[in-house]
Amino acid sequence: MNVQQLEQDLPPILLYAVPILILALLIEWLIIRIHPEKDYDGADFRASLGIGIGSLIINALLKSFMLALGIFFYELTPWRIPPTWWSWLVALVVIDFCNYLAHYTAHKQRVWWATHVTHHSSEHLNLSTAFRNSWTQHLKIIFFIPAWLTGVHPVIAFSCYQLDLLYQFWIHTEVIGRLPRWFEFIFVTPSHHRVHHGSNDAYLDKNFGSMLIVWDRLFGTFQEETETPKYGLTKPVESQNVVYLNFHEWRDIWHDLRKTRSLKGAVKVLFGPPV
Repeated sequence: MNVQQLEQDLPPILLYAVPILILALLIEWLIIRIHPEKDYDGADFRASLGIGIGSLIINALLKSFMLALGIFFYELTPWRIPPTWWSWLVALVVIDFCNYLAHYTAHKQRVWWATHVTHHSSEHLNLSTAFRNSWTQHLKIIFFIPAWLTGVHPVIAFSCYQLDLLYQFWIHTEVIGRLPRWFEFIFVTPSHHRVHHGSNDAYLDKNFGSMLIVWDRLFGTFQEETETPKYGLTKPVESQNVVYLNFHEWRDIWHDLRKTRSLKGAVKVLFGPPV
């Protein structure tokens, strides 16, 4: 198997979904226009859009590398899971769990937080917030190595990765309320994700799931939506400039590293909790 063949066989699920995403944005915008206190903020929306466009460009540039990395680990695996309906289920569950671990770690260790803080920089929550994917987020690819080592065919694994990413779009909204209890018990919903984006004390470091909320329930990181979330960082950002939003934490880490005088201090700066 080679990268060119995988690129040909891999369905561009995210590309196919673009018209749906645009339509959903338009519908949400029309709905919230009747609630001026929740209207789209122009500067915030432009920042989200700019970050999203930058992410798309970086994704395109790194696509071949990511596929080659997946093939490399797949070829290391001495077993194969046949391409059946349940292999899709296996891949989706494993990838979603890898996403949970990556997301959890990104909130606990500063170097990984630098790859994720951009996503939490908005003081609003709407579908455009989903576009705020850090330009350095691909450093977290190491968390997905277990998915490639399952023996699931890379076309299935990467397709499920796209599906898991696409699922996260619709949960960034305030226009959808609570959903049926059975659904909220298993899947991540807008209510769950509003909690995750909240900077309220009760909401900090909660609800890390991407598609399945069961991981949070199992590992004690689940929190119901019990109060109105206050969105954004505990230390608000100073600018809506897209370069600043992507790299201000990396800048601060670099400044702190320059002040350290020991390896232990450098490790603490990189892998200690975000400040």
